[in-house]
Amino acid sequence: MPESVGTEELTDEPSAVPVRSSAVLHDGKIWDVVLEEFEYGGAVLAREFVDHPGAVAVLAMDDEERVLLIRQYRHPIRMRDWELPAGLLDLEGEDPLEAAKRELAEEADLEADDWSNLAEFYTSPGGSNELLRVYLARGLRSTPAFARFAEEEHIELRWVDLGEAVDAVLGGNLKNSILTIAVLTAHARRG
Repeated sequence: MPESVGTEELTDEPSAVPVRSSAVLHDGKIWDVVLEEFEYGGAVLAREFVDHPGAVAVLAMDDEERVLLIRQYRHPIRMRDWELPAGLLDLEGEDPLEAAKRELAEEADLEADDWSNLAEFYTSPGGSNELLRVYLARGLRSTPAFARFAEEEHIELRWVDLGEAVDAVLGGNLKNSILTIAVLTAHARRG
């Protein structure tokens, strides 16, 4: 068994490596695909990755410990999966918390009095620089309905007990990574 390294605090560590070149291979509507050559470990390596603006999601929880799930069609996986209200940081300089508030209103016709950071994670660090922030929203109330288009036009809403959502995740019935991380984190924090 390999020996354990380090005794410092367990935390991710930024690492600035010399980038020799960076080229946009695909200039997309939402994100780009980039090819970079960089120096690491005495070698020059090349990696392609999705250059992503970042995103936010909201775990909305009511006073009965129920969480709001939405189901909508996602073409890459050819499924209508259960997930959380979520969206891109696609407005230049938009504050992530303000984006989360906007997404909760746009996708679920809700606003909240209490907001806290639930989780932050890189969705696929080997292939994308997307940082996703999940907020816990409490003190919920209805807002006027938003007009929805495209996939969002057919969103279904469902309030689910947090325990039921945890069981569905652990049972393999829910596979959305953002939902999985948020539900399990909320469950762990609940104690």
